[in-house]
Amino acid sequence: MITKDNKAKAIALTQVSKNDVGSPQAQVSILTARIKEVTEHLKSNNHDHMARRGLKQMVGRRKRLLRYLERTNFEAYKATIEKLGLRK
Repeated sequence: MITKDNKAKAIALTQVSKNDVGSPQAQVSILTARIKEVTEHLKSNNHDHMARRGLKQMVGRRKRLLRYLERTNFEAYKATIEKLGLRK
């Protein structure tokens, strides 16, 4: 579970404006933070299949958001990928 502080830091990385919490960039940033936490959890808990399923769902959601962002605002897409260190 992502903490309030970690979520705020993740949003701050890709915020478009001061009160931005729902833009695709912010959502991708939050999902990336959650994916990292679940990945660390799965390293020590190999048989947690529900967490693995949730991880796959989050990765799919992030992929769809990135695809949307790429279609609608390519410059923001490139900036988001670079800031979060995602490979593409």
